[in-house]
Amino acid sequence: MLRFALPAVLFLALVAPAAAEYPERALTIVAAYPAGGMVDIVARPMADSMKKTFTKGVAVLNRPGGGGSVGMAEVAQAKPDGYTVILAPNSTLVIHPQLNELPYKTPDDYEPILNTITFYTLLTVKADAPWKTMQEFMAAAKANPGKVRVGSGETSPALLGGHIDAAMAQPGEVKPLVDAKKLRVLAVASPQRHPFFPEAPTGKEVGLGDGIGTWFVLTAPKGTPGPALKVLHDSAKAALEEPSFVALMKSRGVDIDYKSGDKLRQELVREQKEWNDVLKRLGMIKK
Repeated sequence: MLRFALPAVLFLALVAPAAAEYPERALTIVAAYPAGGMVDIVARPMADSMKKTFTKGVAVLNRPGGGGSVGMAEVAQAKPDGYTVILAPNSTLVIHPQLNELPYKTPDDYEPILNTITFYTLLTVKADAPWKTMQEFMAAAKANPGKVRVGSGETSPALLGGHIDAAMAQPGEVKPLVDAKKLRVLAVASPQRHPFFPEAPTGKEVGLGDGIGTWFVLTAPKGTPGPALKVLHDSAKAALEEPSFVALMKSRGVDIDYKSGDKLRQELVREQKEWNDVLKRLGMIKK
C-alpha cells in the first residue's frame, strides 16, 4: 500500500500549483487629494516607474476629501495584501486623526513605507495688493481681526478672483503667476530662502519661527507582509531616483526627501506629538 502512496504524493506535489509570488496583481496607489494637485503630481510618475516591478499595472485612484483622511481611512481598512497603498501628506497622517474619529490614530495603525518629497508653503498675495511686505500684511491682519481671508491648498484661482486676500501655496503652483507679475510672495515657511523667490524672507526672518514642512508618505495598511513592504519600498525608491522624476520635482520647487524604516516612523511620532501640543494650545482638542 505504501509503495503506491509515496509515488502518488510525489505526483501531486509535481502537479500542484506553486504558491503565487508577489506581486502577481496590479497595484493601486490611492492619491489622497484631487487630480492635478501636488499629491497627484507625485503619485503618477511614481506609478509609471513602479510598473517595472508591478507588471500587471499600477493604477492611481484619487480619493479627495477631509484633508486626505477619506482616502487614508479607506486604505487603513483595506486588505493588507500589498496591493493597496496610499500617498498622503503628513497632515493627513498626524493631524486629522487628532481632530476626527478615524479608523487610524497613530503611526502604529498603518505601515509607513517611505517618504517621497518635502516642500514648504509660501504666503502669496495679488501683485496689486496693498501689502508689499510680510510685516505690512501682519499689521493689517492684527488691525482687522477676522477680516483678512487666507486660503490654503490649490488656491491661486480663488486668490486671483478676489475670493481670498492671501494664500498659503506651493512653490510650483505660484512661480508662473509670480513670473507673470500676477502674484507676489511675502514670505516662505522654510528654514532657508527658496531659490525660486530669493527676495522673499523666511518666516523666521520676520519673527514667525521655523517653517513647517509638508511631506508625502507612501503608506500601506497595518499588517501588510514584510516581503511585500520591501518590494513596495524598493520599487518606490527606484521611482524617486528616476532622472525624469528628479527633474519634475526640481521644476516644481520641491525637494526629494527619502526617509524610511524606523527613522520615518519616529518622525511621524514626533510630528504627531508636536501637533498635539499646538492643537491643545489652539483649543482644538482637550486631551
